[in-house]
Amino acid sequence: MVRISRGANYFIISIYLMVFIGLLVAFYPKFSPLFTGVSTNKTSHDQQPVSIVINSLSFTYPDGLDENHNPYLTYIEEQTGLNIDVYMPPVTSYENTLHTLISSDTNLPDMLSIYSKVRLSNYVQQNKLMPLEDWIEKYGPDLKRVIPQEAWEQVTFNGHIYAIPSSYLVNGNELMYVRQDWLDKLKLPRPVTLEDYKHVIKAFATNDPDGNGKHDTYGLSMMGGLQYTSPLFGAFGIQLNQWTERGGELVFANTLPEMKEALAFFKELYQEKWIDPYFPLHTRQTMLANIERGKVGLFAGAWYDTRGAIANNRKREPEAHWVSLEYPVGKQGRQGVEGSRLVHGYQVITRGSERAADVIRLLNFIAGKGRETLILGFEHQVWTRKNGEMITNFKEHDKHLYRGIYSSLVNVHDPTLQKLRLDSYGKHYQLYDNIQKVEKHAVRDLFWGPATPTMQKKWNELNELQYNFIPIIVGVEPIESFDAYVERWNTSGGRQITKEVNDWYKIVSKRIQK
Repeated sequence: MVRISRGANYFIISIYLMVFIGLLVAFYPKFSPLFTGVSTNKTSHDQQPVSIVINSLSFTYPDGLDENHNPYLTYIEEQTGLNIDVYMPPVTSYENTLHTLISSDTNLPDMLSIYSKVRLSNYVQQNKLMPLEDWIEKYGPDLKRVIPQEAWEQVTFNGHIYAIPSSYLVNGNELMYVRQDWLDKLKLPRPVTLEDYKHVIKAFATNDPDGNGKHDTYGLSMMGGLQYTSPLFGAFGIQLNQWTERGGELVFANTLPEMKEALAFFKELYQEKWIDPYFPLHTRQTMLANIERGKVGLFAGAWYDTRGAIANNRKREPEAHWVSLEYPVGKQGRQGVEGSRLVHGYQVITRGSERAADVIRLLNFIAGKGRETLILGFEHQVWTRKNGEMITNFKEHDKHLYRGIYSSLVNVHDPTLQKLRLDSYGKHYQLYDNIQKVEKHAVRDLFWGPATPTMQKKWNELNELQYNFIPIIVGVEPIESFDAYVERWNTSGGRQITKEVNDWYKIVSKRIQK
């Protein structure tokens, strides 16, 4: 038997290992940076690629395409002359992956998309990010032109800009929808007050509005995190997780007596079995599935659900007649819907990046010359003009939805482009009208400044306390446990945060008054 020396053994193993790594990099280029420290240049461009880490926002790519190989990225690269290397972590682990990446001192990407202003503040304090004002001045004329000053203020720390802010395209999201045919069958008027709404919810759950002789309909559906309830909270004069004004000072709505009243309202609906009993488990998809199947006759939905769940329900039940309602009015005459935060995303450049100028050029293109194509899609593919009007091909539009991944990096409010896009889907969907109704009643969070010092340390912990709301609604906890929640929120940092928020509010109020 031939004995192989230990050194020869290591040599043979190293040969196998080198072959394995070579095959891995050849077939899975994304692994290349792990072994070489250099991003894979996926195109024929000679220049070093700009590496960016972004969120898919749950969009998917058509077969054969991915985040690095698709017509919209090619369009951006050709128009800017840049070579862009995209890394897109799974949505479910995005925040953790982001934190791991930015905590590393090696192989940092050039740009990261962040969605938490608390994390943004923390990374600024940890000296992880690059100040951007000089780069914006040189390479971002469109960014300066289209992004409002209020948004810039949210990303400014100690006089330096540390992120390119991306805004929501619509101020608010939710409308109340009802099946008019069910109202007609049960001889009910359209609800106006919160009590009217409760009466309709009860009738839809107990009076067999679909006429099948079964007890299988619900008056209302919503989601596990109490999403899609905003108009109902609005009748109490509050919105979840917002700072609102009381007596000239800002207070956190979740801790107000009005929140306790709202939870008691939902608790009654649940105990009487008038709302979907499985709502704590619902995602948006499962909630909408019940609407499409004709099991729910009243719900708070997105302004675009007339083209989604409602349209799908009408395909199954041609007799279904849905209409949007006015927002419910509470006892004190209050009504409203949650307004969007002005800024929902932050594009940051890691300190030490050698591609800062290219990142700003990329974002400037998305905000400026590339905005129309990235919002509308490619002409003659997604849309065409007929008799002077823009007409969208829905089949192609849905295939190209992933373009929103790139456009959302610098969303800007553009009412003209918005109306053009929405009307092209078909005016019978009333999408633009829906937006007008939402924005008319939208209530925005009154604290829009950077995260305060105590927020940076305590906000995630305080948010977790809100999980007590669902047990109250479903009867696992008594309504009185809300008082214990408020006390714990205050003593766990909330009282100090409230002081810091009001210190900021006093400064902002004085500036606005000037």
